[in-house]
Amino acid sequence: MIQTEPGRLPVPLIEMRDISIAFGGIKAVDSVSVDLHPGEVVGLLGHNGAGKSTLIKILSGAYRADSGEILISGEPVAIASPRDAKRHGIETIYQTLALADNVDAAANIFLGRELLTPWRTLDDSAMEAETRKVMGRLNPHFRRFKEPVKALSGGQRQSVAIARAIYFNARVLIMDEPTAALGPAETKQVADLILELKKQGIGIFLISHDLHDVFDLADRVSVMKNGRVVGTARTSDVTQDEVLGMIISGKCPAGAVPGPGALRG
Repeated sequence: MIQTEPGRLPVPLIEMRDISIAFGGIKAVDSVSVDLHPGEVVGLLGHNGAGKSTLIKILSGAYRADSGEILISGEPVAIASPRDAKRHGIETIYQTLALADNVDAAANIFLGRELLTPWRTLDDSAMEAETRKVMGRLNPHFRRFKEPVKALSGGQRQSVAIARAIYFNARVLIMDEPTAALGPAETKQVADLILELKKQGIGIFLISHDLHDVFDLADRVSVMKNGRVVGTARTSDVTQDEVLGMIISGKCPAGAVPGPGALRG
């Protein structure tokens, strides 16, 4: 639970205010505002083409918004590239995971940011030791440190991708369909990872088409349709059927705060 002084609202970790972007004259994202607090999971939902992936690409630095602003802990920031996003502690875990299959967990975590000895050679021992520390925080049951990641299960591969992000001080994770194509046991493993990240105060934007996953993991949901926010609600205040109705019809139920894209009445 987010603590703050009586009478004062907590400052969000991330605020995206009135974000818009157009491609070829068509607005893919139209005056969208969403926020995220430390230790919170916000599910971003909507059909393909609703604008959620475009919105997240603006936060991750892949696109630049035409208008609007992004604030981190209440301070406006400029995110013009993925490097800017990483500098502000924003990391994206894509569905493909972007792992190097032929090398082990340590090599993946330090890929492009390798630790070196005083003689400027790779410090494999130090990288393995650091990998064991970060995996101990995240997934204490992980044991397959010496194997190439192509030999790991889907849930274990997610562990490696997430460990890479949090080792380099991620404060915000964007997770794109993290349980897609995973079986029940692996899905449970990823859910446990997300719950552990929440305990560590990391904020997570979760993009998923699986309403069951979203309701199991997310504190709030924001539904987008036609580039606009239909509404935002705590998962405890709405049903899955009501959220499905928001996705399909754009109608905002009583338990949700309507956005500019909502139908009323």
